[in-house]
Amino acid sequence: MDRWKADQMTLYYFSLRDNRGLFADENGIDLRDEAAAQEEAARVLSDMARDAVYAFKGANDYKMSVEVRDDAGPVMNASLTFELCKSRD
Repeated sequence: MDRWKADQMTLYYFSLRDNRGLFADENGIDLRDEAAAQEEAARVLSDMARDAVYAFKGANDYKMSVEVRDDAGPVMNASLTFELCKSRD
């Protein structure tokens, strides 16, 4: 295997979408491969879910996704939908 190609990183962009809209990533981060991009998407998605629960303001359903792309186009979409129901005020 060509060592130069083995060390080459790919720039991945992680755009965030939730109930408020799309927040496009214009900077991106260098990662080794799609598996690393998938791990990053899962981490970002779990952070988004945690933040949505902390910021609970009465909306009970949340839809969020991380849209991953590279310079060639879309790579994957990780999404999560959950419901938060308060039993008491």
